[in-house]
Amino acid sequence: MNPYYSQSGITIYLGDCREVLPTLPDQSVDLVLTDPPYGLDIMHAGGRNTSGWQRWRDYNDECEWDLERPSKEVFDQILRVAKVSIIWGGNYFSDYLPPSQQWLVWDKGQRDFSLADGEMAWSSQNKAMRIFNFPRAAMLQENGLHPTQKPVALMSWCIDQAGTPKTILDPFLGSGTTLVVAKLLGRKAIGIEIEEKYCEISANRLRNEVLFT
Repeated sequence: MNPYYSQSGITIYLGDCREVLPTLPDQSVDLVLTDPPYGLDIMHAGGRNTSGWQRWRDYNDECEWDLERPSKEVFDQILRVAKVSIIWGGNYFSDYLPPSQQWLVWDKGQRDFSLADGEMAWSSQNKAMRIFNFPRAAMLQENGLHPTQKPVALMSWCIDQAGTPKTILDPFLGSGTTLVVAKLLGRKAIGIEIEEKYCEISANRLRNEVLFT
């Protein structure tokens, strides 16, 4: 595949990770850090649109990617190519993923809100469970470009939990925060994204070095 973007060890591919992942060698990256679609159909869940779901942002009709979750075969490929895997929303894929000692938790610092108090990531490491405190309000300081965009600080913390990975892969790139953090930390990274719109958003964040927005 020809890269959509490639500069300073950071590469974006426009494509379907179901087709790209099988072409990668076993344990070819130190870390897969990703946030797959959970298959919640958030545009229509419980009669809510994305404005109601997010409360603080309106993404109109941009959630077709969330109609179904990836297959088990995708997760098998992720575990095959990565030495360490951190998968956000791992609680939605517990029937696909093996038992693990380590779960990572993002505590959003707010209780009894209409949305979840936090989010969970499955980790392949046999280490202690860890919690990252980052208030929901602080996320508003970042210019959300995707309905499920994760904070830069959170993804940086995730990379730290994996030790010192030199190569990072995100097969569900979205707006590119994983690659933004990789660039900040001076790591090599690959992102795969099926929608050209988000490839361009990610490339612009990296190209313009507007890393925190």
